[in-house]
Amino acid sequence: MKPFALFKISRLKVFRRLYFLRRYSSARIPTEFGEFTAHSYRANFKNESNVALVLGDISDAEAPLVRIHSECLTGDLLGSLRCDCGSQLQSALKVIGEEGVGVLVYLRGHEGRGIGLGKKLRAYNLQDQGLDTVDANLQQGLPVDSRDYFLGAKILEDLGINKVRLLTNNPKKQMGLDEAGVDVVTRVPLETPPTEENSRYLQTKKNRLGHIFSS
Repeated sequence: MKPFALFKISRLKVFRRLYFLRRYSSARIPTEFGEFTAHSYRANFKNESNVALVLGDISDAEAPLVRIHSECLTGDLLGSLRCDCGSQLQSALKVIGEEGVGVLVYLRGHEGRGIGLGKKLRAYNLQDQGLDTVDANLQQGLPVDSRDYFLGAKILEDLGINKVRLLTNNPKKQMGLDEAGVDVVTRVPLETPPTEENSRYLQTKKNRLGHIFSS
């Protein structure tokens, strides 16, 4: 392994030892999928709040249904069809609502797989010129995926959850939680119908990023 990579790993280990997370506030959030309780969390070194939406009595669930959702303003809020983020968010809430018990953790700072909104919009222009989402990041000298799920694991720990059924198509997300001490007992697929706009995006997820899809 390269020295720089070892340095990055060592720095990450130190950061995690110093990590401090606190629950900042909570409130009732009625939705079309059920009445959730929202808990906001703040961590040291970061200004933004992350949110856990909790439905039902999770203390009675041995391995509740959990979605760790990466922030995507364009998909989640603006309804962009370039990705499947917004439809996955809605589908996850629907599935948790039907189950009656579960958690959706919304992680900030994950925009564009960690590159931020501004650089993601630049990547969109590169994609319109023919690059896929992986090469559009690399063309800017940026990592393909810099997301870390340690914060998500700490939020689950605060909620008293150490075993989950994880709603995801991304094996790396499952590995990230496992490495952070969360026992992912099973992966629950979260597929949404492709659109003309996001079909290439989904193929890149499957062929270059290892996401698992049924077709």
